[in-house]
Amino acid sequence: MSVARSKDPDQIGFDTARLARIDEHFGRYVDDGRLAGWQVVVTRGGEVAHSSTYGLRDRESGAPVEPDTLWRIYSMTKPVTSVAAMMLWEEGRFELTDEISRWLPEFADLRVYSKGSVLKPYTVPAVEPIRVWHLLTHTAGLTYGFMQTSVVDGLYRAAGYDLHPPADVDLAGACATYGELPLLFQPGSAWGYSVATDVLGRLVEVVSGQSLDAFFADRIFGPLGMTDTRWWVEGDEADRLAALYVPEPRSGRAVRYDSLGSLAFSKPALLSGGGGLISSAADYHRFTQLLLRGGELDGVRLLGPRTVRFMTRNHLPGGQDLGSLSTGGFAESTLDGIGFGLGFAVVDDPIPSRVPSSVGEYYWGGVASTAFWVDPAEEITALLFTQLMPSSTYPLRSQLRQLVYAALVD
Repeated sequence: MSVARSKDPDQIGFDTARLARIDEHFGRYVDDGRLAGWQVVVTRGGEVAHSSTYGLRDRESGAPVEPDTLWRIYSMTKPVTSVAAMMLWEEGRFELTDEISRWLPEFADLRVYSKGSVLKPYTVPAVEPIRVWHLLTHTAGLTYGFMQTSVVDGLYRAAGYDLHPPADVDLAGACATYGELPLLFQPGSAWGYSVATDVLGRLVEVVSGQSLDAFFADRIFGPLGMTDTRWWVEGDEADRLAALYVPEPRSGRAVRYDSLGSLAFSKPALLSGGGGLISSAADYHRFTQLLLRGGELDGVRLLGPRTVRFMTRNHLPGGQDLGSLSTGGFAESTLDGIGFGLGFAVVDDPIPSRVPSSVGEYYWGGVASTAFWVDPAEEITALLFTQLMPSSTYPLRSQLRQLVYAALVD
């Protein structure tokens, strides 16, 4: 499948020549070796105004980026898992204020890190249980081992949980370990990017009685026609997957990262609701259109419109922004003016970031520099796919926003 331009940009408020700057700008990243290749899709009002590819999906083989190229979307999996959870919420299967230990008893009797070292941490009892909304908003007190910012993420790494979990651990086993480790902060008191969405995926499994891959296939991917989205690739499909790269420290040139990239070629033991999916531009375009249309696409409704609006408001305590509540470890841009909803970052005030956007815009991205946003005010969706880790290497996301909004002239 591919995403072709469906409307003359000038008919839906874009200047065609200005949109062409997207290709010119990001083309330079490929021409000087910083990226191997990329794909961009921009829509307005459900019409595709711009769809382009450039460079190579596999520099070493010479294979070009094509419209149906597959990309590791990593944390762009999180909004999918959040939608899955809210589908169950709409069925009355749980309340957002419910304690997750009702279904996941390993998260009862939690401890919170207070002081000390990885070798000798001192903890205190949690005064608030982890609730479902804490998982959706990353306010549960969980963390990631790869954050490299706290004693607690050091404890995750000591337990074998860095960028990826131990090879033989499934989602239930990972949650059992997370429940044994201390929390970074008292639930609901701060914001910390974390394995919370993996735990949310486990909650989806237990509540629904299905494995996460089965739930996604039956309830989301099948109904939406997202035929390319999967957990791993094999056979002929493996050739469609873009290779993974990292920047060479001295030159900045993208160099291949097979030690991590090879994990995509076999079924994972752990189905990561926080970062496990592979997808295509056409598939994720359908997912963003579902969101823009309030939970319905082509006659298929996964969520009610009020639920989508509820998910994409700032749910942080006291209406604070991430600049106030974040525990650190997020270096891509200022977090001032950015709230967090139920699975998405939400723009409350675009001014502090000095990047154009609309109040109420929501978004997220993946560690290999993929990104998306949905702007209900302007009816815009935008998608960026490439495969460079980490995503903080270059300001690709803010630059795409500059170029898209500069091309909007109505």
